[in-house]
Amino acid sequence: MKLKAKLTIGIGFLFVVILVFGILGIVSINKLSNDADNILKNNHETLVYNNNMLKALDEMPDNKHAFSDFELNLNKQERNITEFGEEDVTKQLRNIFEKLKQHPQDNIVLRDLRQAIQQINTINQNAILRKNEMAQKSASSAIFWLTIVFSVLTIISFTLTINFPDVISTPVKALAKGIKEIASKNYKNRIYLDQEDEFKELADAINTMTEKLDEYENSNLAKIKFEKRRIETIINQMSDGIIGFDENQHVLFLNVVSEKMLALNEKDIIGQYAPDIALQNDLMRRLLQDEEQHELKIYADNKESYFNKDILKVSNEGKVIGVVIVLRNITPFHELNEAKTNFIATVSHELKTPISAIKMSLKLLESSHTGILNEDQQQLIESIKDDSNRLLKITGELLNMSQVETGNIQLNIQPCQPKDILQYAVDAVKVQAEQKHVVLTVKTSSNLPSVKADKEKTAWVLINFLTNAIRYSSQNGEVTIELKNDGDKVLFSVKDNGIGVDSKYINKIFDRYFQVPGTSKTGTGLGLAISKEFIEAQGGTIHVESKYGKGSNFYFHLNG
Repeated sequence: MKLKAKLTIGIGFLFVVILVFGILGIVSINKLSNDADNILKNNHETLVYNNNMLKALDEMPDNKHAFSDFELNLNKQERNITEFGEEDVTKQLRNIFEKLKQHPQDNIVLRDLRQAIQQINTINQNAILRKNEMAQKSASSAIFWLTIVFSVLTIISFTLTINFPDVISTPVKALAKGIKEIASKNYKNRIYLDQEDEFKELADAINTMTEKLDEYENSNLAKIKFEKRRIETIINQMSDGIIGFDENQHVLFLNVVSEKMLALNEKDIIGQYAPDIALQNDLMRRLLQDEEQHELKIYADNKESYFNKDILKVSNEGKVIGVVIVLRNITPFHELNEAKTNFIATVSHELKTPISAIKMSLKLLESSHTGILNEDQQQLIESIKDDSNRLLKITGELLNMSQVETGNIQLNIQPCQPKDILQYAVDAVKVQAEQKHVVLTVKTSSNLPSVKADKEKTAWVLINFLTNAIRYSSQNGEVTIELKNDGDKVLFSVKDNGIGVDSKYINKIFDRYFQVPGTSKTGTGLGLAISKEFIEAQGGTIHVESKYGKGSNFYFHLNG
């Protein structure tokens, strides 16, 4: 039987004991309560009514209220008839009382009334005695059965108390003894349990582990050396540089690729203290010092190459016993990324000229000197103009991103007034806001200091914020632009009441090419990424706060 089944039986028995005693106790108490209740509610109340009627008889005929008291209690008695024969006597009592009403001074009628009341009292007193005997019998029966059940359950519980702990303790002792033998490297010892449960499965697993340990202990040195050579061969065949250190930073191994990069031979530095080697080797010094730098530029393969550094800690029982540095060659990815950036920059630059020519041609077409256009032709020109502006914006963003990716952001940082930047941005989006009937509300603090910034690129960021705010605001909505002091910095804030951004997308909002699912796909997904690069390149910080369905607040700080 499985251990789980044994525990279930034991605990289940305790549950049954509690349940049986609870049910028997509740039933017995309920029965006794009902018997007592019958006596109190039925017979005792009748005796009270009869005593009240006798008292009223004693006061007749002097007390004028005695007749009404008597009749009141008689009515109650007529509604409380519970015993055999009580109904006939009560009817007789009613008839006699009606005679008394006609002959209040008739002593014979009064005597008959007293006798009738006494008969009712006798019936109920006998009933009380009978019901009391029944209650005593019920109590005796309950005590008898509870005693029998208690005795049986006590015997069974005592048997379980004596025998059940052995079900757990005996196999645990055997397992503990076997594990101690294994800890003493006595791998010939085996654990044998004559039972079919989880302890037997655990004992079999430990025996299997012991067999494996015995095999490992008896393996010869040649096999160990063979495995070591095989691992070394695998490491040396890898195209990544691999260097291993022990917990005290002594060199354990390095593969052929690492030897070329370090210009060292493995046999010359094995066992040496790595910081001592770093004194004479710049690359080793960088590998040991720049733990936070995961990408390194190293001269390898006769060219500048890029390597991604991974530091792998080797642990045993929670203690670090060594470190492995892996240098992965990512130069091909850098070359591909550079080629992509150059391609985008070239294409974007080349596209700006024909797009500008298209816009110039559109202006000529709109001029009255080239002829009057009909309504359909004017709509086509507006459509071409919108697409041209969109293409021009995309090519501008791609050119800006190429600057960001190549690290060639050209900044003209100089002191400038925040209000000038704000006014430039507001003028740029004023027509777009009017077309959508969006109100632009400007709030500026007094005595704003000048900021050190590139006015054109900062205005570009603010225009990007305003364009997005207007786009995602509803008709007749409101966009609030705020300038204020924030410590030694100036805060530029753009707040709208549009659709907002779901919290799960907030951390990705400034990623390149990311667009919130379900929003307009007219852009490139680069605007906010470029904004972040422009602001941070000027020493500022950029942030966003948003709740879905309640709007967004994009803001950045610049140093004063």
